[in-house]
Amino acid sequence: MKKTLLLAFVLTGTSVIAQQHFAGMSTSRRVSFLNAGINPAELANLTTKYELNVFGVSAGIANNKITFGDIVSGENFSDLVFSGTQPTNLRTDIELLGPSFAVKYRSWAFGVSTTAKVRADMIDLNPALANAVTNGGIDNVTEVYDIIDNFNQRGVATSWGEIGINVAKTLLETDKQKLSVGVNLKLLFPGSYANIGAGNLDGIVINNNNDVALTNATASLNFAYSGSLANGFDDSSNYTKFFAGGLNGFGADIGVNYQLKSSTDPGRYFINAGLSLKNIGSLTFKDDNNRENNYNLNIPANQSLNLNQFENVDNIQEVEDILLQSGFVTLTQTNRDFKINLPTYIAAYADVNFVSNFYAALYIQQKFNEDNNNNQIAVQNMITLIPRFSLSNFEVFVPMSVNEISDFTAGFGLRAGFFYLGSGSILSAAIADTHQADAYLGFRFGF
Repeated sequence: MKKTLLLAFVLTGTSVIAQQHFAGMSTSRRVSFLNAGINPAELANLTTKYELNVFGVSAGIANNKITFGDIVSGENFSDLVFSGTQPTNLRTDIELLGPSFAVKYRSWAFGVSTTAKVRADMIDLNPALANAVTNGGIDNVTEVYDIIDNFNQRGVATSWGEIGINVAKTLLETDKQKLSVGVNLKLLFPGSYANIGAGNLDGIVINNNNDVALTNATASLNFAYSGSLANGFDDSSNYTKFFAGGLNGFGADIGVNYQLKSSTDPGRYFINAGLSLKNIGSLTFKDDNNRENNYNLNIPANQSLNLNQFENVDNIQEVEDILLQSGFVTLTQTNRDFKINLPTYIAAYADVNFVSNFYAALYIQQKFNEDNNNNQIAVQNMITLIPRFSLSNFEVFVPMSVNEISDFTAGFGLRAGFFYLGSGSILSAAIADTHQADAYLGFRFGF
C-alpha cells in the first residue's frame, strides 16, 4: 500500500517512540504527580506543600518483530513487521501530562491534573494476511497461505483527554510508619477512535500474476470510527483532538500506600510500597460521524476478493465500501454510539532503601481485560526493577523491564532539580538489539 491502513494507525504522528510511562520517575523518592500517576495514594506523600506540574511527555513503541538495529540499518518496515508466522503485535503509547496542581493540608492532599493520551496498536495480526493487504501485487507475496485464526485480530487507534480530581488521606502516621489511601476521579473526553477487527478468520491468500486475493474465507468483521480518525489516518493532526468529544465518560484510580519510615530522618523511608487499581471506566463516543458496523464475511471457494483494491485506502469507510461492493459481507449489527473500555490494570510496587542513598524499586503491572476485544484499549503486562542513587535534588536510575510484547529492555534516567528525562530502553538499544524504543521528559516544581 502507498499508505497502508494498518501502518498509518501506529506510525503517523509518533516520531518520538514507553510502555510504563516515566519509568523510574514514577517511583522517585521526590514525590510528584508522576508518583500519583501509578497510585493516587502517593499524593499524601508530597515532599512539598504545593506541587505544580508544568509539562511532561512520555512516548513509546514496542513490538515483537522489529529491533532497533533493523530501523537504524534502514530495513523495510512493512517487510519486517509482517515477517514469519508468529502473529504481529505492536503497541504505541503517548501520554502528555499538562498543567496540574496539588496542595497538602495536614493529613490530606488535593490535586487537579490534566492529561492527554494516544494509543495505536496492532493486535495479533496474521502476518500472511497483513502482508498481502499491505504489499498487494508485490513480488514477495508469492505463496499460497492457509489462514485459520481462532482469535480476533485488530488495528486500532484512540485519543482522549482526562481531567483528574485527586484526593489522598493519611490514615495512620507514627515516627516509624505511615498508611495512606487515595482516589483519582477522572472526567473523560473522547477524542477520536478507529478500529478494524477480524475475528475467527478462516481462508486462503493466493497470488496469481500479482493479483493477491482472499478466497474460501469466513470471518466476523468489526469497523468502528469516531471523530477526526473517521476522515483518515495519514494526517498527524487527526491524532491530537484529545478533548473534541466533550465530557462523555468517567473513570477512577484507587490505591493504598504504606511506608516504613526512618525515625531519625523525616525525609527518608526504608520501604515505600503501594497497590492500586488503575483506569476503571469507559469512554462513550458520540461524534456526529460515529459508526460501528459488524459484518459476516463469506467468500466461496470458487470466488475471491482482490486485496489490491485496498492499496490507496485512507479510511475505514473506504474499506467498508469495497467490501460491500464485493457482495461478500452481510451487515449483522450497527450502532451510532459506542463505549470503549479503559485499559484497566493492577499496579503493585515496593521501593527499598538498601544503604545510604541507594534504592531499588520493583514494579509489577497486570491487566484485567483481553486486548483482542473490539471495545478494549490495549495495555501491556510487565515487571520492572529500578535501582537508583537518590539525593534531595538529584537522582539517577536504571529501569530494567520484562514486557509482554517487547521482552527485555534496560534504560536510564535522571532528575536534576525541577527537570527530568529518561528512557526505559536506551541502554538495551545501545548494547544489543531491542524491540522497544521510548523516551520521556518534563518539568515540575514544588514549593
